[in-house]
Amino acid sequence: MTVTVLPIIEPESIPAAPLAKVMNERLRRLATELKEIHLVELESVEPLFEDLVIYIGYNNKYSIRWKIVNDVPLKIETIVADQCALLGYIKWKTATLNSFHGR
Repeated sequence: MTVTVLPIIEPESIPAAPLAKVMNERLRRLATELKEIHLVELESVEPLFEDLVIYIGYNNKYSIRWKIVNDVPLKIETIVADQCALLGYIKWKTATLNSFHGR
């Protein structure tokens, strides 16, 4: 399975410029860590040609939130949810995300 984690930076959650740079770099780092450390086991899940796409971003209180944006089996969703919960990330529940993937 190909795992992709994309940091999503929404205009309404961007603070002042110096803080925004630090927060955006942190979000990019966390996206890489989620993919390469916490979800690395999914890279070997059959079938290998399937994709898992996750968006992570900040909510209005600057907590990290996550959302799977493609169809995956429930088992995969559960693994992602468990790992994100362990990291203290919250599930992304706003309608704002729908504009990113045309729903």
